[in-house]
Amino acid sequence: MNKISVTSDNIFPIIKKFLYSNQEIFLRELVSNAVDAVVKLQTLIRLENLYDIIDDFKVKIIIDKTNKTLHIIDNGIGMTQEEVDKYINQIAFSGAEEFIKKYKNVSTTDSSNIIGHFGLGFYSSFMVSKKVMILTQSYKKNEPSIFWSCEGDPNFIMKEIEKRDRGTEIILYLNDEESKEFLEYDCILKLLQKYCKFMPITIYLSSKSEENKEIVINNINPDWKKNPLQLNDKNYLDFYHELYPNQLEDPLFWVHLNIDHPFHLTGILYFPKIGKRIDVQKDKIHLYQNQVYITDNLEGIVPDFLSLLRGVIDSTDIPLNVSRSHLQYDTSVKNISKYITKKVADKLDFMFRKNRDNFQKKWNNFKIIVEYGMISTQNFFDKAIKFFIFHTLYKSYFTLEEFKEKIKETQKNKEGKIVFLYSSDQEKQYSFIKEATDRCYEVLILDSPLSVHLIQKLEMSYTDICFVRVDSDHIDKLINFKKKEKPHSELSEQEKQNLKDLIQNYIMEKFKFSIQLEDLSKKDYPFLIIIPEFLRRIKEMNSTMEKDIVEKDKYYQLIVNTNHIFMKKILKETSEGKRKSMIQEALNLTLLSKDLLHGKNLTDFISKRLEDLIQE
Repeated sequence: MNKISVTSDNIFPIIKKFLYSNQEIFLRELVSNAVDAVVKLQTLIRLENLYDIIDDFKVKIIIDKTNKTLHIIDNGIGMTQEEVDKYINQIAFSGAEEFIKKYKNVSTTDSSNIIGHFGLGFYSSFMVSKKVMILTQSYKKNEPSIFWSCEGDPNFIMKEIEKRDRGTEIILYLNDEESKEFLEYDCILKLLQKYCKFMPITIYLSSKSEENKEIVINNINPDWKKNPLQLNDKNYLDFYHELYPNQLEDPLFWVHLNIDHPFHLTGILYFPKIGKRIDVQKDKIHLYQNQVYITDNLEGIVPDFLSLLRGVIDSTDIPLNVSRSHLQYDTSVKNISKYITKKVADKLDFMFRKNRDNFQKKWNNFKIIVEYGMISTQNFFDKAIKFFIFHTLYKSYFTLEEFKEKIKETQKNKEGKIVFLYSSDQEKQYSFIKEATDRCYEVLILDSPLSVHLIQKLEMSYTDICFVRVDSDHIDKLINFKKKEKPHSELSEQEKQNLKDLIQNYIMEKFKFSIQLEDLSKKDYPFLIIIPEFLRRIKEMNSTMEKDIVEKDKYYQLIVNTNHIFMKKILKETSEGKRKSMIQEALNLTLLSKDLLHGKNLTDFISKRLEDLIQE
């Protein structure tokens, strides 16, 4: 019996402490080691001309429920006694010491990604096992076969045994209660499909205790490793559904990543149909290293807007043994992030220039990804502004420069800025849209959850334009030309003051609207309810817009059209009750048109209208 002295007390409590919450990681580590052993042998065959070694290289996982063991078997390079001592007894323990010094405060979620970088991969088997055995035979024919065994403490047994076939077998004697799930075929199958689905050596799964046929787990040559020239649309679509078997819809298009210098990166990113949804996607981008699944949490590795995409990124240049807060400062990660951003932007630009009609047909299904990228990533904004397209009320599409050119002579405000009129809801803002289109103005449709953030960004980048929603004021105040003549006022200043007092007294009973008298056209409505663009944007950007406005109607302005015939009628009415009823009726109709008449006010309004109909 041998004993190893570990300066950091004992490796096994370390493993339990840091990795207990993610026990399943042991299978990824052990299978990865087995695959590495085969790949190393394949490399040696080429480098040392060992062509007498002819074999069907593979890794096998066998479940034995009767003996409560799990077997991971490879026919790779194997180990000599000296190598077992070096790679199992020494490297892992020194790695444990380094791990403790550097990551004593690391979270368990991060630790699952860095275990293999400290020589702890093999020892993750003790998270689920009360005993672990190794049976190994080196590819060097004159070397003896070696047995190694440990029961989760610093003591181990190592000795020569009867000659075995080349390769290594790891036998895990699983903990009775805590780890019994790992004796279930379906559980192991699920984990292998998660972590080992694209490992480069064929992996087989079987069970001794059940009538499960031996099956192949993985695709050893996934499409992201292939030359894009070898793939057609069907290949990409088939691979997408291999990645995400539960996705019924096809992606819109994809970007194939492939670069060897100054860093190594391959992958395929798919654009799914997103529409206006910006919620967290169930199916995320998967990060691999040498075809080994690492994580689907790419925070700090790629720009946030790419989290809305799906697909695979495979790179050995993304450091996993650092905390996520340090990733943003890593040069390799910065360069990888910039490269992916550029490739996505270049693909979209190419599609736009090659077939704009097809690009426009798909636009609304992925527009929000582009918006997110433009808001959050300056490098992407600089490229995307050339292919970002606005669509108008009449389904015409324009880039920013095209739209500026179209309206620069007809849509300006009093400061001389070009006014981009827009609507966020054609139904709710219908009357305001009609006022604009009656004057032959162009109205954009900006109905994305990110629209308000994007227009802020655009206004900062282009100081000669401004975005104004059609219902933020009367149209003749939004578009202002000197040649326009202001309508003549039908009321005297005293009449206006009297009118304001009458309306103010009624309004204060139920609402907190501020009141503003305007000399508008006789054809305009008697009342307009607006929220000035500035106030509304603040509310929208705080994502509390709708709730705050319903509860705090002080943000609304009530514009009173002094030139409407209704105002003279109010002033002439001598009955206070009748006058109040007239104001209430007109205001209720205005509130109803803005979807602001709710609760008791709405019920009272409907009841009164029904009474009036009966009396008529």
